[in-house]
Amino acid sequence: MTARKIKNDVFHVGVQDWDRELFDELIPLNEGTSYNSYFVKGSQKNVLIDTVDPSKTDLFIENIKSLGVTKIDYVISQHAEQDHSGSIPKILELYPEAKVVTNQKCKEFLKSLLLIDDSKFITINDGDEISIGNKTLQFIFTPWVHWPETMSTYLKEDKILFTCDFFGSHVASNELFVGQKKERVIEGAKRYYAEIMMPFRSSIKSNIKKIENLEIDFIAPSHGQVYDEPDIIINAYKNWISDDVENKVTVLYLSMHGSTKKMVERFIDDLTKFNIVVEPFNLTNMDVGKLAISLVDSATVVVGTPTMLVGIHPNVAYAAYLFNALRPKTKFLAVINSYGWGGQATEQIKGMVSSFKGEILPPVMVNGYPKVEDIKMIDSLAETVFKKHKEIRIA
Repeated sequence: MTARKIKNDVFHVGVQDWDRELFDELIPLNEGTSYNSYFVKGSQKNVLIDTVDPSKTDLFIENIKSLGVTKIDYVISQHAEQDHSGSIPKILELYPEAKVVTNQKCKEFLKSLLLIDDSKFITINDGDEISIGNKTLQFIFTPWVHWPETMSTYLKEDKILFTCDFFGSHVASNELFVGQKKERVIEGAKRYYAEIMMPFRSSIKSNIKKIENLEIDFIAPSHGQVYDEPDIIINAYKNWISDDVENKVTVLYLSMHGSTKKMVERFIDDLTKFNIVVEPFNLTNMDVGKLAISLVDSATVVVGTPTMLVGIHPNVAYAAYLFNALRPKTKFLAVINSYGWGGQATEQIKGMVSSFKGEILPPVMVNGYPKVEDIKMIDSLAETVFKKHKEIRIA
């Protein structure tokens, strides 16, 4: 890779990670990812905005040197997580005059995670500005996207907003700008939002208000491509964080001996007759990202589980944990359960989704393989879901 120009004296010096398959040892990366860092040359001082993952430090240094950089005055750290901060120690070693500019909370994280000496920091507050000669950096605190210390940096004269993880997407590409590939990029950004940002919807709402009156020509996140039409991603986020849901049901299920599968298949057929979109996920082989995307705007989630050792199947428990952690704006939740000699599946699931604030519908509990009367209960559940969707005017 090489340094790439965004505007005069503003360059992308980050690195693409084409081969990374997992993030946080959990999230599948279907298209790799990138660690974006930006170099800004002022008439008086030079600035580096974020760094890259430690595994890519050598390539990162090559990109900086390709610009003939002999001095870095400030390293702006917008977020302490190591995929953005991990190369700061090497930068400080190569450019010992550089100071790390960040907020107090991020400073403490960096001292703890990277053992950076206190003397290397300049601490700023929300709204503070630093002049680098002919360019001005303004710092905008955007906490909880997705850590408490995260912030954005606005390059005022060039109208570029550097947002770190905010508005990011896990996509590796040799194309710097989104350009004409809007649909593909928004799909990646939705996956990123679903997996990482969705639990912080309320914080995102307030953070968008802080930036929406800025004049922005480019949004430059720390993962993915640079948005040369910023309204595309801002409007997408406004939709995702709203309370609006779609006429859609996400079904999470697993079947050991066919009983739960039989009920789920009937349930899907019933919902189809009501013109409700259904997205089923067989939890024996689950893509966490696809599941998270489905949860972003589903009005209803239904969990189908067999009984294993008088409780829910471990894979279902994992899915319930993720649902609770991601905190989607789901309005309705229901359980379909097959059991043998006993079990407490519904109560277990209720206990695992304590963050859910919507309505829990009556469960369908079936002893053994579903019989005629059991199928009628499935039909009734589908009809209940349809009525609930009509009540909130989406069906």
